[in-house]
Amino acid sequence: MQTSLADPRALRDPARRSIARWLALATAFGILAGAATARADEPGDAAPALSVGFTPNYRAIMKHAGPAVVGILVDGMKTPSLLDGPADARLPSLPFKGPLPFHGQGSGFIIGADGLVLTSAHVITGARRVTVRLSDRREFRATVLGSDPLTDVAVLRIAARGLPVIEPGHVEQLQVGDAVVAIGAPFGLEQSLSHGVVSAMGRSIAGVTAVPHIQTDAPVNPGHSGGPLLDAQAAVVGMNATIYSISGGSQGLSFAVPIDVVLRVKDKILAHGRVPHAYLGATVQNLDRPLATVFGQDRPQGALVAGVAVGSAAAQAGLKAGDIITTYNGKPLERTGDLIGHLSMASPGEQVRLGLWRARAARELLVRLDEATDADDQRDADTQQPQDMGWRLRALSSQERHLLGVSSGVWVDEVSGFSEQAGLLAGDVLLAINLKPVLSADDAQRAVLQRPMQLALLIDRDGVRMFIPMWIE
Repeated sequence: MQTSLADPRALRDPARRSIARWLALATAFGILAGAATARADEPGDAAPALSVGFTPNYRAIMKHAGPAVVGILVDGMKTPSLLDGPADARLPSLPFKGPLPFHGQGSGFIIGADGLVLTSAHVITGARRVTVRLSDRREFRATVLGSDPLTDVAVLRIAARGLPVIEPGHVEQLQVGDAVVAIGAPFGLEQSLSHGVVSAMGRSIAGVTAVPHIQTDAPVNPGHSGGPLLDAQAAVVGMNATIYSISGGSQGLSFAVPIDVVLRVKDKILAHGRVPHAYLGATVQNLDRPLATVFGQDRPQGALVAGVAVGSAAAQAGLKAGDIITTYNGKPLERTGDLIGHLSMASPGEQVRLGLWRARAARELLVRLDEATDADDQRDADTQQPQDMGWRLRALSSQERHLLGVSSGVWVDEVSGFSEQAGLLAGDVLLAINLKPVLSADDAQRAVLQRPMQLALLIDRDGVRMFIPMWIE
């Protein structure tokens, strides 16, 4: 007759008694939690847990979220930079100027079953064609509903329904040390999963965006941009945006835009087609221990005001260089990134209450925020006056028109990119586009706003008139 460890007779055997004690302790401390969780996967029970024991169930996370992760394929024009590419491939000079055709790719994720897709703004910069590739290999031409370079968020729409979606998580509950997963297309390798932990929160990155980022050590590489950063429950907590790297590959520092910022930007783009941003008008910096001592703080806390723009909201409210902003609407600020995070979520015209440390005493100011018009002006310029034709034009003087015998036209000072490929030369006179006379550089720019288009450029070259065809998709 066989006995089990649960049989009282088995406990009379010292060896079996020892095994039973070990099993009890193992269960109490969670060593057998995996087996207990596995039983929840049996038919008739609730959906399988995404975590097993102390380690996230990466297989379950991929199965749950992977179908909603997409690849973003981009065709367009971009001006090459000496900083493009790895350090050993940089050239001392470029043999061309202006934008050139390029093909790029990134990642994204589906946030709406009706075809709403989110990705990074920098992924689609300069794009004329954006294609979304689903995990099942279907491809759709995407419409760009809006893009916000300041937060690095773009919203796309594809003509598809019933799509899998990723549910947003609670970024406010995310803490340093929590496990995270990145899914995307690094180096074009679609549906790739990498994992790590949150290594810092509220990280402010100078020169990147006005958003405090989630910092992780999850391997993120070129092509991951725009893809989701997921928590252990397969909920998206951020959008992978950038990496810190000397080699061009992952070096254990990657940064993601928090999902609450992403969703707020998405809502504004859907409602208004643009994202109005609040503007304080103060330059701030982090405090270190010596500065805190100089300003009478017992420890570094808050954002130190280094300068105030003339006529800005900060100036009108009385903010001064040397003030330390310690609270925002009653919420403590530990670092500059905390203030930047609050401002990135604020709206123009909103009145906020700033707690200050000034002259070794606590004070309070009410500030009505301005609108950050620079970003809007740049957006309008990008929309209304595309700079990707590769030409530099100037108006003809009356004397030049008389010498050339023309009543209209603009002088072509410089060519590159599309115009150079089409055969336009510096020194040509552009007389008409599609038989419409060109009287100024603005006329030429307005004629090339639509995409796709087929152009017939009438030019005068050394007294000889000719048409030059140009096709732009």
